[in-house]
Amino acid sequence: MDPFSSSSHNLILSLVLLLFITFRGVSGTTFTFVNRCDYTVWPGILANANSPRLDSTGFELPKQTARTFQAPTGWSGRFWARTGCSFDGSGSGSCTTGDCGSGQVECNGAGAAPPATLAEFTLGTGGQDFYDVSLVDGYNLPVFVEGTGGSGQCASTGCSTDLNRMCPSELRVGDGDACKSACEAFGPRVLL
Repeated sequence: MDPFSSSSHNLILSLVLLLFITFRGVSGTTFTFVNRCDYTVWPGILANANSPRLDSTGFELPKQTARTFQAPTGWSGRFWARTGCSFDGSGSGSCTTGDCGSGQVECNGAGAAPPATLAEFTLGTGGQDFYDVSLVDGYNLPVFVEGTGGSGQCASTGCSTDLNRMCPSELRVGDGDACKSACEAFGPRVLL
């Protein structure tokens, strides 16, 4: 995980999905999701145990748009983007990648089905915030996090390259919509 001081910061999640984070110290952190993809994505949000739910657990984010959420100090959880979603007028449906299995636009406490690129956050622990972009559950699209505000070294992190183009055939999902992790594809291995 990449450490950031907890003073006052903002986070931006850009799909390629860009996620901007603005750290604000006592009042919490502002997350701004920016969709720079050429298509609509449906971000999912999952708070960790003992963290409050944010204003939404899933939403539609058309291309070249942004949406902002406030998270309190001490919040921890993850964000990801679902792709290839089809929802009817009542909000019922599913997604090709990153589906949370709720059958709705809102994930309602359910996490992403692999493969999905994850952005993980822990805010205000020991006076610092931590975040990373993880491919442990595979990859479905570029996600990049930029921090602003606060004090300390707030480096950007993530992957701005489409890794699906380089995904080996044995890890590829569908028509190259996503790339499984090796553990997901082949199961865990113990090397002695």
